[in-house]
Amino acid sequence: MGRYRVKRIVIVSLFSALIAAGSFIRVPIPPVPITLQTLFVLISGILLPLYMSLPSVLIYLFLGLVGLPLFSGGSGLAVFTGPTGGYLVGMIPAVIFLSPFRKMKSVWANVVGCTFASIIIYIPGLLWLKHSLRLDWMTTLMSGFVPFLPGDVIKIAVAAGVGAALREKADRSLGIEAS
Repeated sequence: MGRYRVKRIVIVSLFSALIAAGSFIRVPIPPVPITLQTLFVLISGILLPLYMSLPSVLIYLFLGLVGLPLFSGGSGLAVFTGPTGGYLVGMIPAVIFLSPFRKMKSVWANVVGCTFASIIIYIPGLLWLKHSLRLDWMTTLMSGFVPFLPGDVIKIAVAAGVGAALREKADRSLGIEAS
């Protein structure tokens, strides 16, 4: 197994672990806690190529789905069918969406990419929250969107800055050609 292949496996595993760790750093407001999961999803999407960022998210989701207590609200299928399930599912298209932005060197392009990726996480998150708890739209937005906005601004800024600052070093370390 080549040196770069081993590094890539380690990095994918590391980001899966960081996303999981982010679920335990939380502010427990019902029905959806504020966590750092999305910060690490954004960083993986903006820093890593898609063939590494997507497996990082998928491995995290799979391990939580099969019962490891990696989600903020527990583990297993019950979390996916509960109020936070849509946010978890939204991580997949969000990291896919971010893939082209990792090639841009501008921190502002990263901010735009991370902002839209966050919105992509919110779309299935809010739709599922509304459906699963049978809420009206105002209650859904006030419980599943508005409380998160200040933290999301910070997460977006951090992810965009990390991506801009570390991408070239990460690419060199992983043997990825400069684009």
